[in-house]
Amino acid sequence: MREVEIRRLLAANLLCALAIVLAAVVPAFFLDGFSVLGTHLTWLCVCSVCVATLNIILHLVFKPNQSPKRRSFAHKISRFLKCCIYFFMSCILFHAIIVLYGAPLIESVTETFLFAVLLSTFTTLQCLCLLGPNVQAWIRVFSKNGAMSIWESSLQITSMCSVLGAWFGAFPIPLDWDRPWQVWPISCSLGATFGYMAGLIIAPLWIHWNRKQLTYKSR
Repeated sequence: MREVEIRRLLAANLLCALAIVLAAVVPAFFLDGFSVLGTHLTWLCVCSVCVATLNIILHLVFKPNQSPKRRSFAHKISRFLKCCIYFFMSCILFHAIIVLYGAPLIESVTETFLFAVLLSTFTTLQCLCLLGPNVQAWIRVFSKNGAMSIWESSLQITSMCSVLGAWFGAFPIPLDWDRPWQVWPISCSLGATFGYMAGLIIAPLWIHWNRKQLTYKSR
C-alpha cells in the first residue's frame, strides 16, 4: 500500500475537520450573536454547506475513484442530477428514521430535517462523491471486507462514527439536567459532528497501522 495515498487521505480528512472548526468560529465575525448553541439551526446550515462544498472540491482534486472511461457531458449532467435526488432522498429517509427513534413528528420539523441534512452530509454525500449514485457499490462497501481502497475504508469508518455519534448524543436529552445543549437536536448534531471528526482522524491512523494486513482486490 502506497504511503503517498495514505498521506493524501490524511490531508483530505484533516481539511474536512478544519472546515467544521472554521464553520463554528468564522461566522461569528459576520453574523451578530452567532454561536453553535445559541443559533444552532444557522450553524447546522453553515456546517452542512462547508463540509459538502469541501468534500466535492477534494473529490475533484484528488479523484480517488476516477473511472478510466471518458464520460460525455450528458452523462455527467445525468449523474449530477441523480446525485442530487439521492441526497434529497437520504435527507427524507434520515428524517423518517429520526422520527421513528423518538424525535417530534410535527413540532421541531425544521430542526429534525436540518439534523437529517447534516447526517446526510457526513454519510451519503461522501458515498455520492466516492461511489456515485450506485446503490450496489454502497452495499458492497458497507458489507464485510467490501472496501476496495483506503478511501472506501475511510468512508466506512467516518460514516459509522457519524451515526454512532448521533445515537450516543441522544442519551442526555431525557435527563433532567436543564442544560441549554439538551434542547433538540443540539446534543445529537454535536454527537454526530464529533463522531465524524473522530472518524476523520481515526481512519487514516487505523489504515496506516494495519496497512500490511489490508489487501484490496478488484471485484
